[in-house]
Amino acid sequence: MTIRDNLIEVRRTIEHAARRAGRVASRVRLVAVSKNQTVEAIREACDAGQLLFGENRIQEAENKIHAMRSDIEWHLIGHLQTNKARSAVRLFDMIHSIDSLKLVMELDKRAKLADACVTVLIQVNVSGEESKFGLAEGDILPVIDWIMASQHLQLSGLMTIPPFSMNPEDSRPVFRGLRRLAEKAILDRGILEESELELSMGMSSDYWIAIEEGATLVRVGTAIFGER
Repeated sequence: MTIRDNLIEVRRTIEHAARRAGRVASRVRLVAVSKNQTVEAIREACDAGQLLFGENRIQEAENKIHAMRSDIEWHLIGHLQTNKARSAVRLFDMIHSIDSLKLVMELDKRAKLADACVTVLIQVNVSGEESKFGLAEGDILPVIDWIMASQHLQLSGLMTIPPFSMNPEDSRPVFRGLRRLAEKAILDRGILEESELELSMGMSSDYWIAIEEGATLVRVGTAIFGER
């Protein structure tokens, strides 16, 4: 199976999952996770029509971004240290992994200096797993309010990573929890409209479950590029 073949299959799965949930498939965007992938592999995905990629590390991403065509949309999906905020503002169209007020403040400062507006998602540790980054559910409101008060950060929604499991269905309660949290903390407060809300959840092992629970961004790597 080539990368093109894999992309066709992933897109077909997205369409089927959206249909089962009574959703429009175009509301779900595929983030091809290109961590540890070569520029050649990314180009092959681009040739197959994939123009949205997710990277985990700043240094690796920077080299790829400079080597690739300018119409690609790049998302940072990995943990972001505050000392990398300046580079993140410069390189990425969206940052999925906002996990502290300290990071928000640093990004705000760096975006202001760059005269930029950065689109962000708040990462929530819905499961409470100690090994995962992300804010506890009870800690997100101050972060939301700070972002909303900023002239240089644009809140688009929430992100989560469920605990690893061999059974994709085990992720469903986590995805459902993120959706409910977004309704309570964002939609019910009038911060975003339903059509604007982004929920980044689901990876190669469970992205169809995430779509059934409301995902608008699914982060798929292995199912596209193969095992690293």
